[in-house]
Amino acid sequence: MTDDARILQTLQLAFTLAPVGLCVSRDRVVDLCNEAFARMFGYEVRELVGQPLAPLYPSADEFAHVGQLGLPVMRETGVYSDERIMRRKDGTLFWCHVAGRALDRSDPFGCAVWMFEDISQRRPVTATLTLREREVAQQLAAGATSKQIGRALAISPRTVEAHRARLMKKFGAATTGELVARLVGAG
Repeated sequence: MTDDARILQTLQLAFTLAPVGLCVSRDRVVDLCNEAFARMFGYEVRELVGQPLAPLYPSADEFAHVGQLGLPVMRETGVYSDERIMRRKDGTLFWCHVAGRALDRSDPFGCAVWMFEDISQRRPVTATLTLREREVAQQLAAGATSKQIGRALAISPRTVEAHRARLMKKFGAATTGELVARLVGAG
């Protein structure tokens, strides 16, 4: 076996057996994924290859919104990461840490490599949330202020506060700190 063939075999092995979900996407369509990625979402690899990533999100709006948030960051830096709620084949929602890198910063979604890690063990989805509540929760968990959340979501800080109040009620939190602890799985 040549050195090049051995390197290729080793890379294929690393991709296939990685303990986290790995996905290569082209224009936000699954080009290639490993078994850990497919299993995390409740699919077989063959069911995902060639399919859009959109069905893995809780809604089409969230798929579009994450794209709008990630695109400028990837154009600027070439990488993007966050923690977000994703959807399994059976419809259940779970928290996921996602990190990706673009092949070409001028066309970040043209080809990108993504890592998905199921973090539901430490951060379970414990309440039914609306799309906007999920977006606000994601931003709160990342440490954003009401003003920052408002700018990111194109809503007023006052609207953010209203969503935060509903989240606090749904999670039984008395303070914002307690809410954030529950959102990140520490409370």
